[in-house]
Parts: sequence; structure tokens; C-alpha cells
Amino acid sequence: MTTAPTIGATKGPATGPPPSGGPSAEGPADLFDALGRLEQRVREAVAARRATDPEPDDPYRGQYLTPEAAGRIVDSRDAFAPVPPYGSGTAWSAGSGGRLGRLAEGFRLAPVDVELLLVALAPDVDHRFERLYGYLHDDLTRRRPSVGLALELCGLPAAGPGRFRLSPSSPLVAGGLLEVRETERPLLSRVLHVPDRVTAHLLGDDEIDGRLRGLVRAAGPRDEVGEGPEILRVAAALGTGSGLVHLLDRGGDPGGLAVEALFAAGRRPLVVDVAALAPAGGAADLAVPLAMEARLGGGGVVLGPLEALAPERPEGARLLAALSVALRGVPLIAYGKKNWDPLWTDDSPVALVARPAGPDEAARRWRGALAEAGRSVGLPEMDASGHDALLDAAATYRLDAEQRRKAAVVASRLAAQERRPVTPEDLRAAVRAQNGAGLERLARRIEPAVGWDDLVLPPATRLQLSELALRARHREQVLGQWGMRPGGGRGRGVIALFAGESGTGKTMSAEVVAAELGMELYVVDLSTVVDKYIGETEKNLERIFVEASDVNGILLFDEADAIFGKRSQVKDAHDRHANVESAYLLQRMESFDGIAVLTTNLRANLDEAFTRRLDVVADFPMPDAGQRLALWDRCLGTGMPRDADLDLEFCAARFELAGGSIRACAVTAAYLAAESGAPLGMDQVISAVLQEYRKLGRLILEGEFGPWLDGARRRGDG
Repeated sequence: MTTAPTIGATKGPATGPPPSGGPSAEGPADLFDALGRLEQRVREAVAARRATDPEPDDPYRGQYLTPEAAGRIVDSRDAFAPVPPYGSGTAWSAGSGGRLGRLAEGFRLAPVDVELLLVALAPDVDHRFERLYGYLHDDLTRRRPSVGLALELCGLPAAGPGRFRLSPSSPLVAGGLLEVRETERPLLSRVLHVPDRVTAHLLGDDEIDGRLRGLVRAAGPRDEVGEGPEILRVAAALGTGSGLVHLLDRGGDPGGLAVEALFAAGRRPLVVDVAALAPAGGAADLAVPLAMEARLGGGGVVLGPLEALAPERPEGARLLAALSVALRGVPLIAYGKKNWDPLWTDDSPVALVARPAGPDEAARRWRGALAEAGRSVGLPEMDASGHDALLDAAATYRLDAEQRRKAAVVASRLAAQERRPVTPEDLRAAVRAQNGAGLERLARRIEPAVGWDDLVLPPATRLQLSELALRARHREQVLGQWGMRPGGGRGRGVIALFAGESGTGKTMSAEVVAAELGMELYVVDLSTVVDKYIGETEKNLERIFVEASDVNGILLFDEADAIFGKRSQVKDAHDRHANVESAYLLQRMESFDGIAVLTTNLRANLDEAFTRRLDVVADFPMPDAGQRLALWDRCLGTGMPRDADLDLEFCAARFELAGGSIRACAVTAAYLAAESGAPLGMDQVISAVLQEYRKLGRLILEGEFGPWLDGARRRGDG
């Protein structure tokens, strides 16, 4: 070993300001003060070693062992002898404050633990400690402290109880603050290492550990933290016992509630992406870094939804158990749609229910999300009237905190690209973008492209459609806040039945209601639902209902009598299973939290028990002559040229067709007009009506077609 390095007049490591651009403005002065005192102790240890070394300047020391040196080793003190104290005292004392003091408090470290941590940390802050440690090891290649050297510098005997402060179960090692490496060596020769995240934290950096990148995010600071009773109740539960809380999702926003509660408790929320964590290799090994990150920043953990973790499976249960053990003492809020199983973890949580927020609370959350998103893209502050319009547009939607944040960001970006304020249309488009693709695998998605002006219906039917939109818009206030549907496990859904003959506008009306609410329409394909195997139809329907509950859209069961038919008398096994299917649907529709529309041509075929569960029943009669005239005019549109002989009054009065059939006739007539190269005339319309009559199997009577029938026959259409 070479001569001990010469130390200049400076008694401590460089104490300049921490690197600029860090997330925290708090300086590491307390750390530098403690390391300065540690350096003095190292100086004294070096001086004591040199005083007993007969040849301190031998350049080949550490490469050979002379008989005299071996004799001195034999005669030296044993491991049980007390270590001579160094004159500078301890490097750190309890109550010194700063990040180092908070770290000791958060990890429940004794003063000797902090001393050991400082010894291991020093080479990462000041490179001079590497050479000093090499000299004290009598081996310049060993530049990090060993267990034996750390104990010596802390004034602890090698075989004393201090060595157990570095065992796997000790606060330093179990908490992830200190790693004991090279375990193949004897204990006293093993190397101590401090993770980079711990060093960065003590130097003022608050960025999340790189090992957690993509799996954990820190919720941003809030301008306004809610103080509702639910938030305060969850915050109070975090401060009791192990700090484990479970939020049962009953159509609310458990993720947002958890974040608000942690802010209210003065904690930094760390939100775990469970969908990314579950398939991650070695996910259980991330429990210690996550717990360390939470303790370093005085934070709490939000974990959910638990369904994505699948704790009922062995691998999910092991991961949840590892997280709960590592996070014991750290506020942990888990949430999901299922009740907590006591077998999942050793600790039982405080169980609370996350219900949908009231209108005022929902408006506050939307206001905060839109303001934050607007600032991020440079939008000016919105006035009160603009905020009110957006909040009215958002009242229908049910989104969790993350979906709301993403929707606000997308809406703000749509407005920023045109340098204008956010509009309700931007918000509706942004909310639709948050709908997952899971339901699209089971139903056909339709983005509404029609409005109320496109409907031709009797006033009574239009009133019933308006009532459906009204119920969907205010269901949270009426069913949730006012509790108008209590008990029995009833959901907060809105179920409507559209009954009428084919072509009377049932599907189009559902599309109009979806457009009014700013939602998408999902048409259930019966081919993906009905299965010949017993029990499979119920499973398919359950998947649809589960996916639909997380989507801001309207679920349309077209030709609903195929699966919502009447129960029959049981004569064989087929009847029994058919009745089981109907009974399941009766229960599932009542607990459904979304918006569903059933359409049927034969209302009498529906089970009476379904009728009781319906919120709105809209009847779609065949259109009268005046309505048929309006339908003919709208279906032909304004872009197609019309001949002067076109007599729509004649068509409306003579041909008793439903709206769907009139639309089909209009399209056929348009093709015929395009082929002829002339404006649309009665000849093309009559030919189209004749084709529709044949398709419907109706008789062609001269009394209906009048003089136009002879011309059609001459053309070969009659």
C-alpha cells in the first residue's frame, strides 16, 4: 500500500450548493456538516494507524507480508477488545434536523445506524474517502468501507452488538438504505454500499427511483385539496395502526379519493400502475425500493385496482403480500371493486366505500384538472361562464382521477392547437378518447352523427327520449346524492326500452340520445353473446356488463327479446337453463351502473319482470302521412337535384312505409337517378318503392300507385 494521502487544510468535503435544476430547493448542509465531522474521525484513524506502522511509506505495502508484520497481527488486540475512541465525537446526533434527521425518523434509525450510513455514503459524496478507506484497509483496491472498518470508525467492537445493525432484518438493510455486498467474504470483509437514490435524496433530489420508472408516478401538487367528509375519513384512517386502507369501489373515484386523502394527511402520493406492475418480471423485488421511496419523501402509496393484480391467483397474492410487508408503517391505500380477502395479507385494512362524488365535488375536481391542464399548454385562465359550460358538459361522465386528468389534457391540447379556449365539444371528444377498447371486442361502436333535427317522431316519443337523456344527466345527483334507489344492491344505471316495428327509428333514436349526452353508442352483437353451451351466454353477457361499466357510452341491445324473453314452464333441462339465463339477466340489469337501451319489435315477448326494472319505455308507432312526408324530404336530402314532377305528397299519402323503408327507397332512387344522369323524378321513386314492396312481401295494388304503376310496368318494373 502507498503512503496515506495528504489532506489539505480544508477540514471537510466541498460544501458548495447542490446541483442546479433539482426538484428540491432544500440544501444538503446537514449532510455536509456530518460528513465533515466524519472526515475528522477518519483523519484521526489514519493518524493512529501511521503512528503504529514501522514503515508507513513503503510503496509495496499490501503486496507481501513480512514475518515481523505477521507477528504484530498475532500480538494485536482481538475482536472483543474495545475500540479506542477518536477525539472528535460522533458525526451525527439525534435531533439535528434536515433531510438526514427526517430520514432517521422515517426509517426509525438509531444514532449508530446513521453513523454507519454516513461511513458507507462518504465515498459517493467526496472521492477522497475512497483513498482514505483504501489506506485503512491496507489495500488501495478496496475503496469502499467494509463492515469491519465501518464498525471501527463508529467506535464499535467487531464482535459486539453493533454488527447486528447490518443484518438483513436491520432497519438499514431491510429498509433498502444500505446494501451489504460480496457476501462470499467473511462478514467483516464484506463491502457496504448505499443506493444512488438514497445519496441523491440526501443531496436534495426528489426524483423517483429509476428502478420504479414506468411503474410508479408521484401525483403533482394540488392548488386546492378537498376537505370533504370522505377525504377526511380516509386521511384519519391512514394514521392508525399499520396505515393500510381498502377502498371498495361503488361507482366512485377511489384513485382520486386516495390521492386527495394522502394530500390531506400531508403525504406525497405515489401512484402504482398496477397494470404495468403485474406482468413485470421480479415485481416482488420492487417492494423494497417502493417502500424506501415512500419513506424518503414522507409519502404514501396508492395501489389499484386490485383486479388487475389478480390477488386470487398465487403470483398476485405473493406480490400483494410482499408489498404489504415492505410497506408496513407506510400509508397504503388499495382499492378495487371486490371486498378485501383477509387471506391476502397479515394485516387487515380499514375498509371504506368510495361512492360517486356529488355535483359540487365533481365540479371541483374537473375545475382543478382543467386549470392544471390549461397551464401546461399555455392556455389563458377561463372565465366563470366558460367553466360553467364545461362543467355542464362533464356532468354526465363518470371518470376516475387519471381518466379525468388525461381528458383535461387532451381537451386543452385540442384548444391550444387552434389558440382558443376549451369548448364542450373538445371535452366530449377527449372523454370519448378515454374509452377502452375492451368493449369494442364485444360490441360495435358507433360515434353519433345525428341529432334531434334528424328525428321524425310523435311528440310523446320525443318526450320519452328527452326523459331518458335527463335521467342519464342527473342520475348521480338523484340516485347517488339524494339516495332515491336505496338497498338491494341496486345500481345507478338507467335502462330504457324502445318498442316498435322495424324501421320506426329505434336505433337512430338511441344514437341521438348518445349524441345529446356526448357519448358513444355500443351495439351488442348477439352473435358474440348467445352460445349453445350451457352457461356461456351468461359469461359473455357478464363480460359486456363489466366492460360497459367502465365506459362512458350507451349500451344498445338490438332485438332484445332474443335474450330478454319470457320465462317458461320447466318441462326439461333446456327450459330450466333458459330460465336461469333470464333470471341472471334480471339480477344483472338491476345492478348495472351504466346506460342501456333495449329495442324490440315485439314488446309482448319480453318478460314482465324486465318491464318493472325499466326506467323509460318509449313506443315507436308507424309514422302518419305528415311524418312520412317529412321523412321523404329529409331522406332525399338537399344535395341531389329533383325533377319538377317529383310529388312527395303523393308518396307520403299513398305508401304506408316506416322510416327505415323510406330511407331505403330514397337510397335506391338516388342510385337510379345517378345512372340516368337526370334529376330525381317520380319514375325512379316509384321503381324504388316497388323494389321495397317486393322485399317486404307486400301486395302491389293499383289503388296505391295510381297512374304511376302503368309507367312502371312499361319500364319492366311492375
